Amino acid sequence: MFPELTRDDVFRLETRRLWLRWPRMADANAILRQAGEKAVAEMTANIPHPYPPEAVDPFIFATRKGNALGEHLVLAITPSAKPNDLIGIIGAHRQASGVPFIGYWLGTSHWGKGYATEAAQGLIDTLFSLVDIPAIDADTRVINPASRRVLEKSGFRAEGSFLKSLPARGGLFPCEQFRLDRSTWSALKNWRASGWAPLPEEPQMEAASAGRGEPCLAC
Repeated sequence: MFPELTRDDVFRLETRRLWLRWPRMADANAILRQAGEKAVAEMTANIPHPYPPEAVDPFIFATRKGNALGEHLVLAITPSAKPNDLIGIIGAHRQASGVPFIGYWLGTSHWGKGYATEAAQGLIDTLFSLVDIPAIDADTRVINPASRRVLEKSGFRAEGSFLKSLPARGGLFPCEQFRLDRSTWSALKNWRASGWAPLPEEPQMEAASAGRGEPCLAC
């Protein structure tokens, strides 16, 4: 599903304030410190709390291997001024339906600044531009309004609630399903290009989405 362009670790996406690049082994401490925060982990499917230090290197290796094989596209979220400083992870995963699924998380000190929305929109634009897909899926826990807001501002439409297995949380939890189709994305791109300002950020914090898919992206 993911093109040759994204399968080389020199690949990166640039947004107004961010670089989205392949995770590196040098990111291990930042991932361990931020992904393992209780407020981050509890909104995800697969991030344990506390995060075992021995799990970080295998996670990074699996993300890089999957990127290289075109199985997914998992990227580190970094400030463009400090591209070595990971502040979160965002990724897209293939599904049997042929519609990719996206998920993300940010460290708590970076919540409320619009980074999740900016990263999500950058990845969404790339997927629709490079891959012949009809839509993109996402979901979030019902207790995570900040993540829902990120998806809504990116054009996703709610498609109902369901019970989802969140292994690291120990059971089934209520989640909301979202979908963004290509025609809606195209209309939003034209609307933004017309000069209309995007919706303002809400003051509440941005949390991670519920997430799914390998390799234990948990975002």
